Amino acid sequence: MTAMTEAPSPATRVITQRVACDWRRAWALAADPRRLPEWASGLSSGRFTHEGEHWRFEAAGGGGARVRFAPPNELGVLDHWVTPDLPGEPAGAAEIYLPFRVIGVGKGVCEFQFTLLRQPSMDDAAFERDAGWIAKDLRTLRDLLESPPGA
Repeated sequence: MTAMTEAPSPATRVITQRVACDWRRAWALAADPRRLPEWASGLSSGRFTHEGEHWRFEAAGGGGARVRFAPPNELGVLDHWVTPDLPGEPAGAAEIYLPFRVIGVGKGVCEFQFTLLRQPSMDDAAFERDAGWIAKDLRTLRDLLESPPGA
């Protein structure tokens, strides 16, 4: 019998954030691409437009990305796929998979779970920086969901 050689799986980190609200409400806000600039800091300074099955983000300073999202569902799945469009880089960049969930953990309480997959080009510092960035964005999302209406 011959052993199969498999590429090592990437390092992962699950970043979580508990939120005092029903998971369906949290899912509805987080799944709405038009609301992303309110909590996803990487999308807060640019233009986010709908293009067929994708959304296009154009950064104010140049560059951007094409983003597609998991279809609407009753399972709390918020997965998305991002294809970077960086200035000076050749077209056809690899699509990056970003697994993201919201689960109900009790009455009026949910938890976001974002799995960061280390990309082949990431060094330790970049992986830690991305993990911190995601944690900050999830805290902003929590604050948005826990704010009183009209605040």
